[in-house]
Amino acid sequence: MKSLKPGDESPVRPSGQIHTSERNDDEQSAVVGNERMTGLAGAVLLVLILIELVSAAILRTLLSIHVFAGVLLAGPLVVKLGSTFWRFLRYYTGSPAFVRRGPPHLALRVMAPLLIVTTLVVIGSGIGLVVTGPLSAGPLLPLHGFSVLVWLPLIALHGFAHIRRVPRLVTDDWSNPSSKNLAKGRGRRLGMNLGALLAGAVAAILLFPGAASWIVWSQTNAKIPAPMIVGLLVAILTLLVIRPWRLEGDG
Repeated sequence: MKSLKPGDESPVRPSGQIHTSERNDDEQSAVVGNERMTGLAGAVLLVLILIELVSAAILRTLLSIHVFAGVLLAGPLVVKLGSTFWRFLRYYTGSPAFVRRGPPHLALRVMAPLLIVTTLVVIGSGIGLVVTGPLSAGPLLPLHGFSVLVWLPLIALHGFAHIRRVPRLVTDDWSNPSSKNLAKGRGRRLGMNLGALLAGAVAAILLFPGAASWIVWSQTNAKIPAPMIVGLLVAILTLLVIRPWRLEGDG
């Protein structure tokens, strides 16, 4: 048996126990890191979505901003979808730390596939409209409007269910930097989100010339889109009825 030095009263743990403890710490750190990655991407998306909604309400004046922000948010969206899918994969493949953390609220899990699909349709049809221009928009314009109508109540529920956790997830990475608070990998999380924003910005700059024809079109046709008005009203009604802060989840 290993002798203890004077004043050293800590028990001697077998090497297997040490390795198990280190592995558990690494797995728990992965869970926390995943949550913080998702939270940071979600915070960026929230800002860009608010810009999209405001610019859509004043489309004749802010259409260029609407187009640029709409393409830009594709980058952070990829990060958020990736981190969310990673948690889904680790949970359902039985990773102990992710299983212990538990899944998001059942209602949020049921809603998630429709939210993902409508989000992709909103962004994809919006980018498609920039590429085609108003004269060749075809079915893309009504598809964009209908998808926004469905998407607004879903994103409102999702956002309000997580809004109280997001600031803490973001600030914990910097206000609690010690290993005890599992901040390992914060530089990687910041780098991935900044890289996604940069990629989105490059795409927005490349596609921005396509907005010129829409800016001309907006001078005579732009008004607050009816699907957005209806979608916002449905979103407000849904929030009042369901009160999503009761669904506040971990995902």
